[in-house]
Amino acid sequence: MRALCGLWRWRHNPLRRATDLAEAWVSLVALVLIAIAAPVTGCLVGAAAQDSLQRSVREQQHTRHLVTATVVRDLGDAPLEPDPDTTTVRETHTRVLADWTAADGTQRRGPALAELKSPHTGDHFRLWTDPQGRIAARPLDSATATTHAVLAGIGAALLVTGLVECGRRLTVWRMVRSRYARWDQAWDRAGPDWGKAGTGC
Repeated sequence: MRALCGLWRWRHNPLRRATDLAEAWVSLVALVLIAIAAPVTGCLVGAAAQDSLQRSVREQQHTRHLVTATVVRDLGDAPLEPDPDTTTVRETHTRVLADWTAADGTQRRGPALAELKSPHTGDHFRLWTDPQGRIAARPLDSATATTHAVLAGIGAALLVTGLVECGRRLTVWRMVRSRYARWDQAWDRAGPDWGKAGTGC
């Protein structure tokens, strides 16, 4: 809005300098880019991220299997959860040695995190495995993927907005420096006697 007001104010003003009009045009172009390019970029990035993440969701849901494991023995407190998307509460996790049957029918044994407060030998719990029967993280769900895609789109739009604004400020700064340099040259040409014109000195 300030750019439009600037252009309107300098249209027929007799005191208008070329740089004043140029600064107003730069601001107007930046405003148009922020209003159009930023949302378009955000939508394109968000759509691309959504497509990629939803493909990952389908792949993970197809390749990861929920199996029933049996506690062999308690291994003590659970380590910190490395998966930031995990929705379970850490206090309910206990590290145990467990047996489970992989999707291909092979028997497996290894340490696992059980959602049991006080596990005992023979207790059953559920865990996710990959096609090779190894323990895997829970597959990404569609809602979480969509949230990540929306955040990626918003981030891209904000990045474009920031870049355009930085470009506008840099351009105006260079214009102002150029104007000051021209003023310095004009003062140098006027010389030290600029205030003594017509005095005969």
